[in-house]
Parts: sequence; C-alpha cells; structure tokens
Amino acid sequence: MRQAPEHVLELNILEGRQDKRIDDLLSLVATIGIRPLTVSRATLDNLVDGATHQGVVARVRPRAAMQEDDLEALLDRLEEPPLLLILDGVQDPHNLGACLRSADATGTHAVIVPRNRAATLNATVRKVSCGASETVPFVQVTNLARTLRALGAQGIRRVGTDEDAEQDLFGADLSGPLALVMGSEGRGLRRLTREHCDLLIRLPMQGAVESLNVSVATGVCLYFARAGRHHAGTAPLA
Repeated sequence: MRQAPEHVLELNILEGRQDKRIDDLLSLVATIGIRPLTVSRATLDNLVDGATHQGVVARVRPRAAMQEDDLEALLDRLEEPPLLLILDGVQDPHNLGACLRSADATGTHAVIVPRNRAATLNATVRKVSCGASETVPFVQVTNLARTLRALGAQGIRRVGTDEDAEQDLFGADLSGPLALVMGSEGRGLRRLTREHCDLLIRLPMQGAVESLNVSVATGVCLYFARAGRHHAGTAPLA
C-alpha cells in the first residue's frame, strides 16, 4: 500500500473487525483511492487457500524481478559504496523472505539470485519479508559466475561464507564496495561460486550446533558489514 499502491488490485477486510490497525489501514487506503471490500472469514480463507491472513487480504499485481542489465544501472545510481547480497541457490521461500527482510533492515542495495534452482518472489516470500520484497531490488541472473566476474571487474569485493574458511567473520574487513555471497541450505556455496570469491569467511560457532540457518547467518553478516561501514565512515547507521 505504501510502496506501490498502483499494484493493488483489490483489498478485502474481514467483516466486523474494528481496531486501530484496521482504522490506520482504512485511513491509508482512503488517501490512495482504494475502496476495500468487507467479506466473510470463509471468503478470506478461500482467497488464501487456508493460509493465515490476519483479517486482511489484498490482490496485487506482482512486482517483477530485475534482470542482469538492470544491475549495472542500479550500481551507477548509488551514492555510497555498494552493499550487495548474493544468494547462491537458496530454495526455501521462508529463508528468502527472511533474507530480504534483513537486507532491507541493513540498507543492502540489492539481492541477487540465480534464475534457476532458487526461490523466487512468490506469495510466501512476500509475506515472510514483511514488506521488504517491495523495497529491496531483487535481481535474477542467468549465470551467477558471470555476474560475480562482472562485479569483481567493477572493484566490488566478493566475500563468501564457508564453514571451512580459515578467516572468521570477526577478523574480516567488510567495509567498502562489497558483495556478500551466501550458500544454499545444506550444500553451501557451489564450487564455481566459491572460486569467484575474493575471500572466504566463516561464522565462529561457540556452542554445540554446527551451523546457523542461512537467513540467520545472512542477518549476522549483513549487520557486521554495515557496522564496518559505519566505523569506516562510509555510511551512517539509521
């Protein structure tokens, strides 16, 4: 509603619901010319095929993913060193949604994923991202290795995460132009992706578990990178 009201085709609200959150929503939609429909719970349940809807369901025109050609233009428009997140084959839409949420929170300029064998912007991703899917540029590329080479040629440092890396996160310099490369669930980085990284780092694990969920690890790394940029004076923390 706030980021792209022109994409909203229909808004359905549970009949009889009256609370501050609904009042705030109705005030918002009134300013952008959307007329909500009051419907039964059964209607809402059918619209989302039984998923949790919290009493509000919108039908929207999907936001299209950006393409490889759009990435260069996006980088040219930046007024600070780029901070990019590259996900090498993350397939769980919940993980992708959570990664987008962390990317939005840390001011990441774009999330880049391969076009094949990876999660894309479906309804689950959009819901889990809590709005970040509408704010963070999402770029699908045909050849991830080629994209990594192109980023390297532009002076963007490519840092991948690998549990066997000698360097740990806390000792790494993540300031300056950076592309943080995270591997997929279970498999981690593919060989070709790993070979195109300038540096591999690991997250030090102090407890009994061997690794973190990819979305949790992504949030940790992005905040560490943003903190490094803050201390280096390249970009303020909001």
